[in-house]
Amino acid sequence: MRRLFTIRQVAVIVAVTLVFSVGASAFVFRSVRAAGERYTITFDADSVDYRNVVKFNRVMDILKNDFYMKVDANKMLEGAIYGLAESLGDPYTVYFDREHMEAFLEKSRGSYVGIGVTVNVDDDGLLTVVEPMKGSPAMEAGIRRGDKIVKVDGRDVTSISDENMIISMIKGKENTRVRITVYRPSEDRYVQFDIKRKRIRASNIKSEILDGDIGYIRIVMFDSEIARYFKNDLNSMLEKGIKGLIIDLRDNPGGSFEQVVEIADSLLPAGTIVYTEDRDGRKEYRYSDRAYTDIPLVILINGNSASASEILAGAVRDHGRGMLVGTRTFGKGLVQELKLLGDGSGIKVTISRYFTPSGICIQGFGIKPDIEVGVYEEYRNLPVSQIPRDRDVQLRSAIGALLGGLE
Repeated sequence: MRRLFTIRQVAVIVAVTLVFSVGASAFVFRSVRAAGERYTITFDADSVDYRNVVKFNRVMDILKNDFYMKVDANKMLEGAIYGLAESLGDPYTVYFDREHMEAFLEKSRGSYVGIGVTVNVDDDGLLTVVEPMKGSPAMEAGIRRGDKIVKVDGRDVTSISDENMIISMIKGKENTRVRITVYRPSEDRYVQFDIKRKRIRASNIKSEILDGDIGYIRIVMFDSEIARYFKNDLNSMLEKGIKGLIIDLRDNPGGSFEQVVEIADSLLPAGTIVYTEDRDGRKEYRYSDRAYTDIPLVILINGNSASASEILAGAVRDHGRGMLVGTRTFGKGLVQELKLLGDGSGIKVTISRYFTPSGICIQGFGIKPDIEVGVYEEYRNLPVSQIPRDRDVQLRSAIGALLGGLE
């Protein structure tokens, strides 16, 4: 049975009227032409059921004539475009209007105006707090790891499939306020917060030298400049004589594909880092060259290590360059591309799946560590950054694995 599209799922809407032309253009936007005060959008008659076009016109007329308030056709057009992406059922394919596009781009620049939380989507599709940043408005208000964000300024967001859309709603102008309602599973209750937005300067990389001359680098997120900072920190520690390296990717939700490839290139010998495959079976490979930092390596991972984190972990494992310690990763093996639409809006669309060098797509499965170790029960709902160092059994296991390899 052919699927019928709702008003939010139809691709197009017309400012004045919609004209259907049999045998005309394609279902996706191919041509829009002005003819006096009328606009025409054409469809491929082989792809679109004529009855859907008639029904669409009918719904448009009903809304324009019978809705109890005056309707804005441009807002309905925006809603239809949202629905076009949403109808694919892919939580990572989403349309951004101008405001949400600006917020999305801001996220990758290292600073933004918001409340200061890192988040991920849980198995039920709910935006879940991974970690409130130290000293952030979110931490000061009392938001905790594991809180499920269910409303933003009174709007239910549980049906919004793309996390970036919700994040852009939480962000806004500096010193304005936002109401966040969360469900707190640990207490089985809803909690509402009124939080003032502040400029957050994210520190997405932290490094230090541990006992035993072990270098430690934690990457919080792969932002647009992280590779440069990673190399600087690593080179600085190498000059101080470190004998091994731990890269902590726990609670890292991913980020820039290009940046993680650059980091992997600095750690791997010549070979495949990752490859992608689109719906037509076309493959695109990314390779590392012969130059790399040859040092004993351990990667720390957990269930919140996703996307770009899994690219690095998978490449290190497949090249035999190091061990993975922790728990199974999140399992996001899809690649998105951001396309700007000329008016400040844009669409983020899943274009391919990615595969580890050995040909494994981890979408929905994740990567199992070589040494599986969890955290103490008392820290299960805390972000990694809030686990006391002397109680971090995952880090201790990573150190032990590294020292064992150095002996």
